[in-house]
Amino acid sequence: MPDLLWEDVKDFFDPELMGALPDVSVAGTSVEDWQAVFDLVRSRGWTWEYSVGGVAGPLPSAAEVLLSRPADAETVALRAWPVPDVLVIFRPMSADEIDFDVDLRELQGQAGVDTLCGFLRAIGRRLGKPVAMTAEGDEGNPVLGFDPVADRVALLAEPRLS
Repeated sequence: MPDLLWEDVKDFFDPELMGALPDVSVAGTSVEDWQAVFDLVRSRGWTWEYSVGGVAGPLPSAAEVLLSRPADAETVALRAWPVPDVLVIFRPMSADEIDFDVDLRELQGQAGVDTLCGFLRAIGRRLGKPVAMTAEGDEGNPVLGFDPVADRVALLAEPRLS
């Protein structure tokens, strides 16, 4: 049985209501947690691309990305495709939080919900931490997320009635 049903969460997958790129994050992280994410991306066989300032290159260690870069360094992004046509963009800016974007336009219908839930579960299980999704720019109000105690993705807010 799916963690979430499309009919129950479709408002949270509406790009008009949530913004096309909702914010997804794991709080209270470390360099080791970032390394676990890098290792997860590699070990799952997902297609990925690491870039600095838009220039693709090999994926360094999380310590190299987070600890040895000057504050004014170029933007770093790790793009991963857990399934074809679904892009997740990690932005390693701080060891304290893992944040990434998903594009809701790529996650429509029950298949999209299942894909997102599977991805959030993979991240949350690997880290043993909650993963929360909020509307774009509304980081204080999570709408859904992975709960490591329940080992599932759950609603964290009441959906609007359509």
